[in-house]
Formats: sequence, structure tokens, C-alpha cells
Amino acid sequence: MPPYGTPGTPYPHPGYAPYGPPYEEWPEEQADGGRVMRSVLILAGAAGVITVLVGLILVVASPGQYGLADQRTTLPPRSQANATASADPYFQAAPTVPPPLPTVPPAPAMQPSTPVRLVIPRLGVNAPIRSVGLDRQGAIEVPPVGNPNLVGWYRSGPTAGEAGPAIMLGHKDTKSGSAVFSRLGEIRNGDVIEVHRKDGIIAVFTVGGLEQADKTVFPTQRVYGESSTPQLHLITCGGTYNHVTGHYTDNVIAYATMTSTRKA
Repeated sequence: MPPYGTPGTPYPHPGYAPYGPPYEEWPEEQADGGRVMRSVLILAGAAGVITVLVGLILVVASPGQYGLADQRTTLPPRSQANATASADPYFQAAPTVPPPLPTVPPAPAMQPSTPVRLVIPRLGVNAPIRSVGLDRQGAIEVPPVGNPNLVGWYRSGPTAGEAGPAIMLGHKDTKSGSAVFSRLGEIRNGDVIEVHRKDGIIAVFTVGGLEQADKTVFPTQRVYGESSTPQLHLITCGGTYNHVTGHYTDNVIAYATMTSTRKA
């Protein structure tokens, strides 16, 4: 039923109150009291509306003080200082410079095997891996947003443990909350990343560096270039969220080298 009754339903007779006696039968004192009461209620209602409007203006002006700030908007861009600066672990170099390497020597490359799970102990990541290809624009597809804990592996590149860079992507967040790589910017040189493979071997990678780059100057050669050692490059979004384009301004990239293996 419509909230205000079915259209065409007759209203009460204009000379009668819906829940009381006919108006002409009310005593004069009662009528005067009713007018006073209505005036009081009208003033109280007006005061309430003004209070609500003032409250809304305050919240909009300072959303962070009321827990309503959009985290995507308030994320500050991270500087891309050299990795040697202790205050900022981000690596910066020309796009043709090779990726940063850990101090631990690399392990020998293995035969290909499909990666099935990614584990990053420091970040609390334990996520399944799904293969992805290219979209219509020629860019690597991103994992479906319906599963925020899913990692995408670029199947046209090396598998984790082969010589060359295995490329994996994950969302930073979705409209419903944080996602698998929401904390990727917290990773540090020397941290361990494990990739569980279909052949039952766990490839253990050691992080050599972390980079943040504007998407307009993405370091393609460093990320996708050939390597004689097994590499793992993790990519997610970073920087500031642009509400007009619906994307972040930057990419965060973690570079790691396989340094050991073990059986699952």
C-alpha cells in the first residue's frame, strides 16, 4: 500500500478532526489552547531543523573530526626518495635502471609451474592467485573486485621461480573496504614473500626495494624487462585517489628476488 493511502480515498469531512469531535463542538478555551500548542510545536520543529542543518554544515566542513573523511581522498602522495634514506624507503631511479636487489644472493631458476597462493608474513597476506591476461587497451587485467583478497598473476610472463619477472597485481581497496595489497607500501627491504606453486614447491623471495611512480611515467622496462634471475614484482595503486577518473594517481611496486626454495 502507498505510504499515504490509496489515491482517490476520500479525506475526512472538512468540518471534522480525524480523531476528535467536530471543530464547532470544541469549547473556546480548548480551541485557544490548541492554537497555543500548535504554535509551540511549530517553533520547536523549526528549531530542530536549524540544529540539524548547522550540524550537517559542520560535518561537511570538517569530515575528519566526525569519522567521515574519505580515506581515498586523504591519502597523501608518498615521496620517491632514494632507498638509502631511512625516513623514506622508496626507491627512485631512471626507468631504464634495473630493479633494486636484496643483499641475499639469488637462487637458481626453476622450471615453470603455475602459482597458486601468495603469502607475505609481514603484511598478514595469505591470498589465492588467479591468472590474468590483457584487456582491450593492452594493459594487464586486474583481479575482479568481487574478491578483494585475490591476487592476479600475468600468465603471459614467467611463473614465480622462472628466470625473469613474475608479475602479480592486487587491489589496494574497493568500495567496500581494504583489499589484498592495502599494506604493500609497508613492505621493507629484506622482507620475505612466499609463492606456493602447483608443483608443490614454495619459491621464497626477498624484497630488494619498493617504488612509487606516477602512472604517467610507469617504469615499464624496470618492471617487465628481462632478467637472468627469478624475480617477483608486485603492483598495486598508490598516491591520491582521483574522484573524476575513478583511479589513483600512482603505482606502488615491490621488487623481490628468489633466494631459496622449499617443499610445501
